[in-house]
Amino acid sequence: MLLYSLASFYRDGFFRLITAGFQANIRAMESLRELYRIGYGPSSSHTIGPRHAAQLFLADNPSFENYTAELFGSLAATGRGHLTDKAIEAVFNDAGKRIEIIWNYDEVKSFHPNAMTFTAIGSDGKAAASETYYSVGGGRVVKEGESLKSEGVYPDDFGTMRQILDYCENEGLALWEIATKFEGSEITDYMEEVWECMEASIARGIEAEGVLPGGLKLRRKASRYYTQASDFSGPLGHTAITLSYALAVAEENAAGGLVVTAPTCGSCGVVPAVLYYLYKQYKIAKPKILRALLTAGLVGNLVKQNGSISGAEVGCQGEVGTACAMASAAAAQILGGSNWQIEYAAEMGLEHHLGLTCDPMMGLVQIPCIERNAMAAMRALDHASFALLSDGRHKISFDEIIDVMMETGQAIPSIYRETSRGGLATVKEHGKK
Repeated sequence: MLLYSLASFYRDGFFRLITAGFQANIRAMESLRELYRIGYGPSSSHTIGPRHAAQLFLADNPSFENYTAELFGSLAATGRGHLTDKAIEAVFNDAGKRIEIIWNYDEVKSFHPNAMTFTAIGSDGKAAASETYYSVGGGRVVKEGESLKSEGVYPDDFGTMRQILDYCENEGLALWEIATKFEGSEITDYMEEVWECMEASIARGIEAEGVLPGGLKLRRKASRYYTQASDFSGPLGHTAITLSYALAVAEENAAGGLVVTAPTCGSCGVVPAVLYYLYKQYKIAKPKILRALLTAGLVGNLVKQNGSISGAEVGCQGEVGTACAMASAAAAQILGGSNWQIEYAAEMGLEHHLGLTCDPMMGLVQIPCIERNAMAAMRALDHASFALLSDGRHKISFDEIIDVMMETGQAIPSIYRETSRGGLATVKEHGKK
């Protein structure tokens, strides 16, 4: 009995104390523009973020000729596979500067595993200026000493899904209207840019063939799968084509193409695949697609705000799991779901990816990342169907599953959190995929 009581305390009571304290410090959510970033792959945290950090440091310290960039933790462990060094070098080389990349594989900063320190070298060969940055997921960068929570555009009491649902219930609003209410009509204009980029990445990915860059020699599959799925008949044909859309975007990302973080580069194929499938299958008008993107964005923002979308911090559950939650919610809305059914679909998207590790082979966003995008897209459609068969009532709320995801992510050993030191990353024979 004593052992049971202690176990129950640590599992339930202690965790509730932690999350209660965390919820008390919630700040207002930031704009959906911060979640949906348009940029070049293959990684939001390892490519887009470091590129932005390099630009920031160079803008603050433009008068030097020589610089160094020290990479720590996950950035060092999988940086080459994610082209982190190339992204940083491009910024300085384009400005006519020289930079040396230093890889600190065994040193992890306590604030966040994606850390980098830039140093400007004076004419005497000594450090003249230095700054540490953290790429915290989704392409966002914070400086040493800055808070992870950025300036919000939503009210402080909109920090949880339950608060948003209750507000919508009282005001008679759909979830997507929360975004337009507090971000204005301009956010819909930005969603149009996002959707155009998503469509373009699908179109390019379906046409492209050949081998993806990197040492895995992985061949693109989207073009062939699209052709085959187009010839399928019956229910299988309708859903199989979704796979090709997800593969198309994920392969474009792996090749360094222009994509939208949704919520990250590594999981960028899930949301566009599901929305494009519904767009084509049901001849959905574009305004409804844009509204679905707004709802998906709210879901992603809540995970980013109250949990994490960084594979280096919580594993792939924070990336593909969140993407699946976003796509599930978007699909449920398009198919006529209520706010509570949409919330249920989103909860399932995250719940059924709990514990998913981030263990990319050779540090590349290819295996298992590309296939995971395709599988999550298919799951999202199933989650939407499941939620629509219900009345929206269920036992575990979306807010609770975010807390559990964070607890699970922190319990996952670091070798399974984007360091390429465990799991699939250690498989000696890379197979024939």
